[in-house]
Amino acid sequence: MRAQKYSRSMVVNRWMVLVALAIVLALLLSGCCKKEETKVYRVGILSGLSFAADAVDGFKAGMAELGYIEGENIVYDLQSTEFDMAAYRSILDGFVAAEVDLIFVFPTEASQEAKAATQGTDIPIVFSVANIEGTGLVDSVREPGGNITGVRYPGPDIALKRFEVMRELAPEATRMLVPYQRGYPIVDSQLEKLYPVAEAAGITLIEAPVDDAAELEDFLQARTESDDIGIDAILIIPEPLGCTPDPFLVLARFAFEHQIPIGGALLEVEGYGSIFDVGIDHYKTGEQAAPLADRILRGTPAGTIPVVSSESYLIISNKAAENLGVTMPETLLVEAERVIR
Repeated sequence: MRAQKYSRSMVVNRWMVLVALAIVLALLLSGCCKKEETKVYRVGILSGLSFAADAVDGFKAGMAELGYIEGENIVYDLQSTEFDMAAYRSILDGFVAAEVDLIFVFPTEASQEAKAATQGTDIPIVFSVANIEGTGLVDSVREPGGNITGVRYPGPDIALKRFEVMRELAPEATRMLVPYQRGYPIVDSQLEKLYPVAEAAGITLIEAPVDDAAELEDFLQARTESDDIGIDAILIIPEPLGCTPDPFLVLARFAFEHQIPIGGALLEVEGYGSIFDVGIDHYKTGEQAAPLADRILRGTPAGTIPVVSSESYLIISNKAAENLGVTMPETLLVEAERVIR
């Protein structure tokens, strides 16, 4: 009889243990299977210059490598325009109103507008293809300050390198036309570097500050109507006028008509092209910006993240050189990262 009672008691206890284990297991499984909410970051992208638009693809690719999958844990609001200040402001105001988590922006003037538009907010900025010299964009390279950091475009250094390449390309040229967007914030820092070097080399820089393609055409037409156009070469410095299709076409057509070299930024519009480009890889520059954005989204204040710089390279178009009757020096062909035949 005792054995029977003991056996029944054992059975009851075992059942109680099994029921308890089942309850605990169910609770554990319900906790494990509960889907955790994934933070979805919203990033506003302002592409302010089509010439540098590859930076967007580079940025997205860099972010994807860091685990930010578009449509899953990050959403991009890509807005594009072509050197339009009013459009910059409208787009940026939209980003601020939407309270995006971060703004990725280029080039310089669009970055400046982003800094102004986000004053008084917690929205961080990562700029790219932007000059920091003389623009007030950052306090310093090591401590950019405020809500901003990014990838520096080495404009003054590139302007000087473009001048040196043009001298090697056209050693007889003593008068170089330097067209640029009137009032553009990064031009002065470049001219400050160029003038002493040009004067030492006995070369006259002919500035052509204009607002648009029509004004540029008027400037060049006045030169054409004189006995001597007074221009031996056209040097495109880092600024938007020379790499925007309509003004570039005016410059390139003039160069072809007068068989003078044109170079600095590499474009071809309606069959008219420039000979060389000393610039940056915009895709790689976008990739460089991604780790900065990642650090910000993980909680590091933007203004404490040091600015990084893009590297420059030389690309040559033999095709354009032949069209302009220019013989390409072997030294430049050897130096070039890429040669377009």
